[in-house]
Amino acid sequence: MSSLRMTRDLRRELILGAAKRCFARNGFAGTTTKSVATAASISEGLLFKHFPSKSALYAEILADECEADPGLIHLLDLPPSTETLVVVVRNMVAYFLHVSDRPEQEEAQRLRLLVTSQLDDGEFARLVFEKVSGLIGPKFSASLDRAVAAGEATRVGQQPLNLFWFAHHMLVMTALTRLPSPPCLGYGDAADLERQTCEFILRGIGLNDDVIAAHLDRELSPEQTRAETTESA
Repeated sequence: MSSLRMTRDLRRELILGAAKRCFARNGFAGTTTKSVATAASISEGLLFKHFPSKSALYAEILADECEADPGLIHLLDLPPSTETLVVVVRNMVAYFLHVSDRPEQEEAQRLRLLVTSQLDDGEFARLVFEKVSGLIGPKFSASLDRAVAAGEATRVGQQPLNLFWFAHHMLVMTALTRLPSPPCLGYGDAADLERQTCEFILRGIGLNDDVIAAHLDRELSPEQTRAETTESA
């Protein structure tokens, strides 16, 4: 049994490796399950035993990339707290506001794919939302519970994870307005936009104004921004 499981795991990794090469070379639309199977030196039928569709294969690649991301690993290691909640929101805001800035445009294409999926059969979007919910949802909900218990937030509704998705949906739409060149909508100064967006979301999920100000003054200080710029260079 152990040997069989190892063989399946190895086959799955070989398929994912071949799929990454195909998607990188041809994009999502230009890649077929047949081309992935050929690249992995297996039959298309065997590929379907591991991944039922192209969308499932692509979503799994994205999930693997997320799980290997050092920033996400650090975030998931943080204890549930108000500070962690602010870090989660701030990271989401920074990611979506800068999707269109990345020269390789890979993230922009993924965002377009996410939106078009929801206008079509929704399969890819459902898979991505399921993966994101499993990765970040528990940390977000636990941190919001801690913030409420500490008197630093007011409970908003009975489904805390809905608040995460409300924030996510708002950020997706904001990012979409910035994808075309020139953007569909100009928001003004980038630093002010990040601060304003963080405040809008944090108020919406129930955090008190004083708590928001205290955390963002520290998180978005010029010194912090310069340090992060240096680390990413």
